[in-house]
Amino acid sequence: MNSCKTLFRASLSSSSPFIHLPNPNPSTTLVSFRAFSSSPSVLRPNPSTHNIGCTLHEAASLPGLETITENPPLDLTVSVKELLTTNRNDATSMMKMERRSSLSRGGSWFPYEDRFRCGDVYLSSREVLEAVSPHMMEERSDRFRRVVENRSFSVCLVVEGLSDIGNISAAFRSADALGIQSVHVVASDSSKRYRNNRHVSMGAEKWLDIELWETPKECFKVLKSRGYRIATTHLGMDTVSIYDMDWTQPTAIVVGNEGSGISDEALELADLYCSIPMNGMVDSFNVSVAAGILMHHAVCDRTARLGSHGDLSAEEKEILMAEFSLRHSRSSLCIASEFAKRRQQQHPASF
Repeated sequence: MNSCKTLFRASLSSSSPFIHLPNPNPSTTLVSFRAFSSSPSVLRPNPSTHNIGCTLHEAASLPGLETITENPPLDLTVSVKELLTTNRNDATSMMKMERRSSLSRGGSWFPYEDRFRCGDVYLSSREVLEAVSPHMMEERSDRFRRVVENRSFSVCLVVEGLSDIGNISAAFRSADALGIQSVHVVASDSSKRYRNNRHVSMGAEKWLDIELWETPKECFKVLKSRGYRIATTHLGMDTVSIYDMDWTQPTAIVVGNEGSGISDEALELADLYCSIPMNGMVDSFNVSVAAGILMHHAVCDRTARLGSHGDLSAEEKEILMAEFSLRHSRSSLCIASEFAKRRQQQHPASF
């Protein structure tokens, strides 16, 4: 395939030397991430939303909803290992709202359109929230609002060639904690032994937008079309310190294999090389630690320059709120589906 194999719904304070930037969100533990690749036609309608259903027991437990007998959607508790290996072709179903195929009008990348497909019916993000919010605890809704307020697509993480899924899980967790919504995995090695790492990721993969790629070339081509510059971590004379970079520019942070680092292909296609200044005897960090440092610094730098890391518009926040609400549970999909059916019955001419 020459397109992104699957789409999934998933910087440490700087110093030069050791000049600390403010923590963008003191109440939040921050962590980091890394890059991967695939091809251009990555954005297509989510087939799993065409027939949304729930079990008889679940439907019966929802006030005012009719019984539904269609097949239930993909289990939302899919693990990182299942996402990257056995369920690569099903990961698209984790993303609910329809996806864009090009840059937004303002020139900044935001992946979602303001519509959710239920069979032949489309709901707007406002309608999704109208349907689902009454069935969600207020504490959960408030948590979604706080998270969305600090989310951004202006920095994304690419992890290339990682063979330890535990490191990928740790990077997922860091990206989510730091407010980085978009992560990319290039050609992870599914032949390696794997032990369940959900205790490492803490379920962060459920809330991120994760895209899987076959090669750096495919991944970088799409990222550049979305307006990102590609910054690969690299040790050498022609590298730029992460503390000297302007992180307000849309940037894809690329980290490489635990042993061999960034591939020659990725280095050749990168726009710039960056490095984390080190003052010890060793010359490298663990890859998930490096990803965390890079992401945390990017967030701190953006906060210092812009006032905050989160930069979504009011419309984009509402769409992402709807996305999170649909990912919240299987029942959310059932509720939205029933809401769409009722709307279609009440206003058939509008559909």
